[in-house]
Amino acid sequence: MRRIYSILLLSFLFIGTLCAQVTLKIQAPTQAEVGQRIRISYVANTADVEDFQVGDFQGFNVLYGPSTSRSSSFSMTNGRTTQSSTVTFTYTVVPTAQGTYKLPAATIKVEGKSVKSGTADIEVLPASSSQGQQPSNSQQGSSSRQQQQGTSNSGQISGKELYMTVTANRQRIYEQEAVTLTYKLYTLVNIQQISGEMPQIDGCHVQEMDRPAQLSLKYERVNGRNYGTAVWKQYVLFPQKTGKLKIPGITFDTQVEVQNHSMDPFDIFFGGGSLSQIVRKQITAPAIEIEVLPLPSPKPDNFSGAVGKFSISATLTPEQVNANDAATLRLIVSGQGNMKLMKAPTIRFPQDFEVYDPKENNKTTNTATGVKGNITYDYVVVPRHGGKYVVPPVEFCYFDPETGRYNTLQTDSFSLAVAKAKGQPVAYTREQEDLNVLSNDIRFIKLGQLESAESDDFFGTSAYWLTYVLLFVAFILAFAWLKRWQSQNPNSWIVKGKKAGKVASRRLKKAAKLMHEKDDAAFYDEVMRALLGYAGDKLSLPTNELNKDNVISKLTARGVEQTVVDAFIAVLSDCEFARYAPVDDPSMAKEKIYQQASDVITQMNKTVRKL
Repeated sequence: MRRIYSILLLSFLFIGTLCAQVTLKIQAPTQAEVGQRIRISYVANTADVEDFQVGDFQGFNVLYGPSTSRSSSFSMTNGRTTQSSTVTFTYTVVPTAQGTYKLPAATIKVEGKSVKSGTADIEVLPASSSQGQQPSNSQQGSSSRQQQQGTSNSGQISGKELYMTVTANRQRIYEQEAVTLTYKLYTLVNIQQISGEMPQIDGCHVQEMDRPAQLSLKYERVNGRNYGTAVWKQYVLFPQKTGKLKIPGITFDTQVEVQNHSMDPFDIFFGGGSLSQIVRKQITAPAIEIEVLPLPSPKPDNFSGAVGKFSISATLTPEQVNANDAATLRLIVSGQGNMKLMKAPTIRFPQDFEVYDPKENNKTTNTATGVKGNITYDYVVVPRHGGKYVVPPVEFCYFDPETGRYNTLQTDSFSLAVAKAKGQPVAYTREQEDLNVLSNDIRFIKLGQLESAESDDFFGTSAYWLTYVLLFVAFILAFAWLKRWQSQNPNSWIVKGKKAGKVASRRLKKAAKLMHEKDDAAFYDEVMRALLGYAGDKLSLPTNELNKDNVISKLTARGVEQTVVDAFIAVLSDCEFARYAPVDDPSMAKEKIYQQASDVITQMNKTVRKL
């Protein structure tokens, strides 16, 4: 069986190797300034590149390139080594004019086949009006920006170099209608850290929108200067009262990296300082005021408190039940608005039904235009008497701020056929109807002749006891057969545990033969197989769970001394290191590792409890 698994695994690996495709991808910033140096890279996921060709860089002066760099990585999982390699061709170019340009595609040849990359668009903005304002290409797409000239030698940062704006998507809204506030950062300096939160606003429900942890700065030209901009915070507000809603200004604490002009380069060279320093600065987003209009009067009696645009759907399952069994009416409200603040609709069930509070399942997200998604309400009801019942249509009333009117949505009515429960009287008196359900646990005592449950004639008979004995004997025989099969099956963990030492000894003997040969990799692989194979067989660990952490946990649980565990892990680490790192004396290193591996397996064989 193990041989079949090995053949299948090798087949899958071979097919995966054939199916692996060579790709060539272009990497470049999306924006740049006229006169700014930028890097454009073409990355291939293979090192076996025979030829590289690229088209003309129209709109750019090529300073130098292509410069070629190669990289390789190795990883080992469960004793298997995988390797990946890449080659990168990089150009350094300078945009010459404003506009949007298409970067050319490149072509490589791998084993005689051509592989072509895609193209990329880059927007080139005019150079900033102040000299030297050329952001570093390495900062493009991150939450920091290259330090710009214009900061004074004292480290003071002006309000024109770093500020925050706030905008509202609506200036006049209805009560409960969503309004989104967007706080946007503008910077010409390198921001290291920024913090600040929306304060509590009386009479307003506030929800913060999720933002990516790593913000990307984009160029935006303001008064002849190219600012790095990013949306820093967004909040969705739901006013709970009418009138003027005043949103106070928010003060943000920032840490900015600026050039340290006061330091002597010689002092910096000899460890006396740094070319940059961190400056703290507070920036304040201005306050804003929004007019909140009251909802029109009179409000409908069935108004749910929902403000926005919505739709509803409902289902009743099952459509046929027995008395005292449960049925579920599911109502789904979908749309966009103040969904987290609206009330569950009230449904008029027949008087005979016991109704539980609806279970709510909220699947909504905050968006720039409010809360969007759906909320599911599950109403569980229990009909107490048989008959045919009609559940009236479900109504949902909401206010649409776009039309300024209340809308009522309505579902179809539902029919529910309830079968009479077993032993339930055909007719009830008025007093019995009034005492239908006294509580969840105490109900009206049914009158009439008691019905006895059908007796079970099998229990206690001779056939019953004979069946019991036969099942017990079958269990004993199955258990004995399983123990014997485990002892005879060479792949069982019991046999593997008993033979773990012998298998490890054979592998060490093979490693000893490889010790004096030039193939160091084969030697270290065989030593690692001996160590990991011993641990897997002795500790009953399958191959996919055979790693250092599991081995340490199992050895500790088996009562192996910590010194032996540390020695086992140390030999594994030395093998991995020596496998890929050059050593001064390979022969001495192999002899030392071989002896350590032999000693560790001997010590573990003495201390691990027998399986």
